[in-house]
Amino acid sequence: QVQLVASGGGLVQAGGSLTLSCAAFGRTFSTYLMGWFRQAPGNEREFVAAIDWNGASTYYTLSVKGRSTISRDNAKNTVYLQMNTLKPEDTAVYYCAASGMVTSHPSEYPYWGQGTQVTVSS
Repeated sequence: QVQLVASGGGLVQAGGSLTLSCAAFGRTFSTYLMGWFRQAPGNEREFVAAIDWNGASTYYTLSVKGRSTISRDNAKNTVYLQMNTLKPEDTAVYYCAASGMVTSHPSEYPYWGQGTQVTVSS
């Protein structure tokens, strides 16, 4: 099992940047694919990005591709999501999650962090 704690959200103006962090507690962090999801009010939780076990492969939803970078540091048990050129439509609660498989489906991630709010003002 792994416990996840997300941080780094905040209020930022459109065009600005934020880096989210997700600290994992457990001895098996490096065996999990890590993902970031977001959920805006009234919307379903949606996939944002994922990174495989050693960081060799990354995956992004089209709306953030080219503006965001997911990375991980297995020595620090931490995954990051750097987001640039933020837009008001990026406003959401962002969640990190861990899975044993390469997937973008929330239902296939058994472990979740508590979420961190990102608000982008226009």
